[in-house]
Amino acid sequence: MINEKLVPKDWAGKLSRLSITTKSKLRGQHKGSHRSQRFGASLDFSDFREYSPGDDVRQIDWNVYARTDKYFIKRFLDEQEMRVHILLDTTKSMGQPIKWTFAKQLAASLGILVLQRDDRLSFSAVSEGKKSPFRRKGATYRKAFIQTISDIEEPAMSSSFSDHALPFLPKDSTVLFVITDCLESIESWERFLQKLPKFAGDIRILQVVTGEELDPSYGGDVQLEDIETSEQVNVSISSRVLEAYHQERKEHQQRIELLCHRYGIKLLQVNADEGISHTMFHQLLRANWVQ
Repeated sequence: MINEKLVPKDWAGKLSRLSITTKSKLRGQHKGSHRSQRFGASLDFSDFREYSPGDDVRQIDWNVYARTDKYFIKRFLDEQEMRVHILLDTTKSMGQPIKWTFAKQLAASLGILVLQRDDRLSFSAVSEGKKSPFRRKGATYRKAFIQTISDIEEPAMSSSFSDHALPFLPKDSTVLFVITDCLESIESWERFLQKLPKFAGDIRILQVVTGEELDPSYGGDVQLEDIETSEQVNVSISSRVLEAYHQERKEHQQRIELLCHRYGIKLLQVNADEGISHTMFHQLLRANWVQ
């Protein structure tokens, strides 16, 4: 049975109004519903060009010849499949219930978009043990994919996502989506990001945050525990401490954004508290990641 908390019954129908947009020219060799810029033998007319020796004479437009006394060839856009890979961070920092549920909803929703457009989907949840990725094409595999997402265990990886993710990536994807919270050292992220461009033509990081992370609500004397290392520290939460936290987070975010810009990678911060519908139908549309 499909987990309706993850994907409501009517969600696939709502998502059918959307499709992933990209300028990447990396495409598969099989038919899909996305137009490539390569000209081929589909029925979608594009424009004309002058005839050159060796061209297929069957493509000459005789109506144009009658008007111009010149030979012109019809050109058609070839529709080729888009190859999309979704990479999901399963480190412990992703384990906050609202963040983890949202991250899985995001992965499921993007995968549904791909499959419904008859494009080729692959998916990997980065873990300490290498597992075979989900690889399918076509809308008939929607339920299987949603079940794959539902079956992922709670985040338990204590090692670095960015240091372990590369072996999970296929090469030559049209679009690569990375779903993560980016809560690792800048040094680890730079090592990861600088290698990503060889895996896909269009790389997009969806940085999942929560309202509590952006603006902590607790105060006074508290004991904080690092969710990934279990290290504990006693802290008196004052306005000065909160100010230092916000400054540190701001600097980390700016450095992540700078690295993404340097390596030609798109970054979009999405707030789990705002819900999956807001992300899919507002943020991704505004960012022109979908249309």
